[in-house]
This record gives sequence, structure tokens and C-alpha cells, in this order.
Amino acid sequence: MANYDLTPRIAPNLDRHLVFPLLEFLQERGLYPDELILKFKIELLNNTNMVDYAMDIHKSLYHTEDVPQGCHVVCVVYSIGCYVDLGSGVNCLGFLMFVDMVERRVEVVARLKALEEAAAPLITFLQNAKAVQELRADQHYNLQMLSERHQIGPEQIEALYQYAKFQFECGNYSGASDYLYQYRALCTDSERSLSALWGKLAAEILMQNWDLAHEELNQLKDIIDSKVILNDPFLGKRVVESNFSTVPLRDEFLENARLFIFETYCRIHQRIDMG
Repeated sequence: MANYDLTPRIAPNLDRHLVFPLLEFLQERGLYPDELILKFKIELLNNTNMVDYAMDIHKSLYHTEDVPQGCHVVCVVYSIGCYVDLGSGVNCLGFLMFVDMVERRVEVVARLKALEEAAAPLITFLQNAKAVQELRADQHYNLQMLSERHQIGPEQIEALYQYAKFQFECGNYSGASDYLYQYRALCTDSERSLSALWGKLAAEILMQNWDLAHEELNQLKDIIDSKVILNDPFLGKRVVESNFSTVPLRDEFLENARLFIFETYCRIHQRIDMG
């Protein structure tokens, strides 16, 4: 069965977070040894903020609960590229990795706290049902109202975006989805709003909220459709979505354009970039 596994071909085109469900599936199916799957998971987690999850996997992989005494030896041994077993069933590289995770966790918690504090005024406002009723469909009105009545400006709105992004990187997909939705309601930058929509789609997929994910996908489809531009060499002009009467096979063109844009994005990026 492993010979027919397409994960190695699919994974490089996906966000790191979207690869975890694939690894979970492979682990449940028993197509590969658990130790190999756990190592793949740690590899993926290296560039995320899901430190607690990485530490749990590390404990399972190396069969340890705590950083052993004498782990200072690890740094010396690691620096010369050796692999040594200290007799406890855990190798030095494993020790060093765990120490790095502990230090990384301190950094992540500090960064999360700082972002939360920066976005706190806006988050407090959004959690107040009565205050939220002041919002309207007019984004410019909302920005002016927030500034005048609640002393909330662009800095707090940007902080909400960064906080949502960090929540996603920490694996809190529910929180990320909520904050990205609220951010898009206040954002006046179309490109930034599009980036937030990609992030929300990824979050809904990871939570298996398929109905919401389908809604986000349709929104992205509409945005892509509205931005498709064709440089027509025969007519010598640019034909935009609003004037496609001169383009043959219009529907086929749009469908292939959407697929091309999405495929190109996935080939260029290893993750859906929210920043």
C-alpha cells in the first residue's frame, strides 16, 4: 500500500498545518512505522509555534517525560556531530531537541502575550455585544467610529491580524478563524483581506468545518474571477472580467484560470501566507 501513497507528492504543495491530517491518516492505517511518522511530525513542527504538541511527540518518540540530568553534555557532543546514547534509551540529539523546544516555548508564550495585549482593546470591544451593534456595513464609518468613541485605530486592527496569525501558527484554528473573520470586517486593504480569507479557509479545513470552508472557497473563487485579466494579442487590449463577450470559451477560460492561479500559489508557497 505504501507504494501507492501520494502523500510525498502532495505534501510539498500544502501548508505545514494541512499536512498533519495526512500524517494522522497514514499513522492510523499503519502504512509506515510509528517512529517514522513521529519524526515527520517533528520535522513539520519545527517551523510552527505548536511547541506543546512538538514536546508531546518528542516524549512519545524518545520515550521520556523530562529533560534528563547532564543534558549539558548534549551540546558538546552535538557540536561535533556525534550520536551518543546516554544509557537511558534516549539519544543526545533527542535531548538537545527537547531543550530547544523548552526554550522555544518560553519565546512563543511571551510573543503570544505581547500580541494579545496589543490587540486587547479591539478584542474587548468585539466581545461586547452591545458595542458591536454600533458597527455598520460601511468599513470607513466603522474605522472612524472606533477611533472617536473607543480610541481604537489602525494599530489595534493590525494587532488583531497578527494575533490571529499567531493563533493559527500555534494550532488554535478556532480562535484564528474567529479573529480573521472579525478582522476582515474592519480591513480596508483588499490584499490583506484576501490573505486573511486564505487563512480562514485553512483554519476551517483543519477543523473539518466543511460548510464554512465551502463558503470561504466560493468567496475566493469570486475574488479570483473578478481579478482575472487576459492580455488579448489579437485585439491589442486587455479584456477584463466585466467585458468577456469577446473571449471564446469564457467559462472554460475562467475555470482553467482559477486552477492555474491556485496551482501556482501552491507551487510557490509551502504554506498559506497570512502575513
